[in-house]
Parts: sequence; structure tokens; C-alpha cells
Amino acid sequence: MKQIHMLLNLVLPPITVLAICLMLPFLSIFKFTNFILRSLFPENIKGKVVVITGASSGIGEHLAYEYAKKGAHLALIARRKESLGQVAAKAGQLGSPDVLVIPADVSKVDQCKQFIDEVINHFGQLDHLVCNAGMAFHCAFEDATNLTTFEQVMDINFWGSIYPTYFAIPHLKRSRGKIVVNASVAAWMINVKASVYGASKAALINFYDSLRVELASEVSITIISPGLVESEISQGKTLTKQGAIDVDPEFRKTMEGIPADSPEDCAKAVVAAVCRGDKYITEPWWYNSFYLLKILCPEVIEWGFRSSNSNKSKTS
Repeated sequence: MKQIHMLLNLVLPPITVLAICLMLPFLSIFKFTNFILRSLFPENIKGKVVVITGASSGIGEHLAYEYAKKGAHLALIARRKESLGQVAAKAGQLGSPDVLVIPADVSKVDQCKQFIDEVINHFGQLDHLVCNAGMAFHCAFEDATNLTTFEQVMDINFWGSIYPTYFAIPHLKRSRGKIVVNASVAAWMINVKASVYGASKAALINFYDSLRVELASEVSITIISPGLVESEISQGKTLTKQGAIDVDPEFRKTMEGIPADSPEDCAKAVVAAVCRGDKYITEPWWYNSFYLLKILCPEVIEWGFRSSNSNKSKTS
């Protein structure tokens, strides 16, 4: 067995590099042609049923408006009923023929089953499931005062997408529908004082990449990775060390200086990508530069974040 591993260590890397060099020109032409065709003939979502979690504000709110403009039926999910009602009213004005408001906590498996059942009972079908609900958590790992707070982050950011996905899959298979999941650039970026938050988002990418293969051509999946977007999170709203959701002045200060995308632009880019059938989208696109650096020069990224964190520690 040791000899086999030694042989693979010696032979496989150069073969892989050679194969990539040979395939890259043809693959690039194929991907570019495929992108053009998908852009010319996007999915028509008029009359289709779209479920959006975390729809009371931020990206989720504006995703509802973009889907509404295209004539989709909407089911809006979040814990704040009053805010959902305001989003629903505006979505109706923008063109959605029917908007269903369902207050629910996506971290509760029974409530996820309940709102998927309610959507099917009301509309009779489900075409797009948009798993957008999430919460921020800004805290150095060793500074956490209550370890159960980490469970809350995973419950919302990870299980809050997995639960509704599980109950929606049979209906999405019937409609050959789509799953859209908000994973964030935090899934692959270094996250100083947000390691658990980043881990919860990274888990989403691994899960949905695997699920895409399991579901094959029956249900397509788009993983979105937004950078910083103007929202309650960019204003410093986060889960505190004590487990309460509040505005953290330190977290808010961390957000300063980082260019934030507008939720309108982000939502427009996401819905366009979903209708094209893209597997991944990073918005704004320039964040992909950091991804390349992380793959090719991880030491540079690590040094940059370490230096930035050290400077902030000195000034605070």
C-alpha cells in the first residue's frame, strides 16, 4: 500500500497539470459558449412559486422584489411578521400576483416542514427554494463566554438551510426546480473574529456541492457568495457573546472602510444568475481575486489579515 501511495504522489500531480493544460482551451470555449446561450435563453419564472427565507430585510427582501418584477408567486419566510408584511405589500406592487407571508424560525425543523407544507397547500407547487436566512457572529474564538452560542450560529446558518431543503426536495423534483443558497464569501475567506460564522457558511458549500451530484439533473443548485452588502449586518447587527442579537460597536467599526454592495444590485445579479442556471455566483465579482490569491498564495492572504488585525488591536 505504501508503494502505491508513493507512485501516485510521483505520477498523479504531473498528469493532472498536463490534463488541465490540454483541456483548458476547450473548456474555456465551452464555458463561454454555454454562458452566452444561457444568457440569451434564461428561465422564465413568471407564474412560478418561489420560497425565500430571511425575506424580512437585506438581500432576502430585495430578492423578493426581483422575483416579483418577473411575475413570480412568493412565499416569504422570516421571524418578523410585521417586516414580512411590508415586504409582501411592496412585492405585490412590483408585480407578484400572490404573496404568502409565513412567520417561522428556520432553525426549528418542525416549523420548516410546516411552512413547506403550507406553500404546497396554498400554491400546489414549488419551483425555487431560496435559502437566505442567516446571522452574523463577531467574536474571537477564545473570547466566547458561552459555547452554546456557537450552536445558535450553526442552527440558523447551516441547519436553517438544510431543514427546508429536505422537505422541499420532493416538490422541487416534480417541478425540476432550483435551490438557491446564500453561502457568503466568508465560506472561503479568512474570518478574523468570525471563525464559527465562516465555518457555518463553508459547511453550506460542501453540503450543496455534494447534494448537486446526488440530485443530478432533477434539481439544479446555485450557490451564491455575496461580499459585504448594505444590510443590518453591515450596520453591526450580530449575535453577541452572550447569545443575544444586538448592534456590536466593535463589529460595526470592523465593517467601516469595506466597500459594501447595494442589496438591490446584489439581488439583481443573483436572480439573473439563477435564471441563467449558474452553479456559482460571487457578487461583487471582484471578490474572486481574493479566492485566486487564497488558492495560489495563501501566505499573502494570511499575512494581510494578520497585519490588519494587529493594527486594529493597537488602535482599539
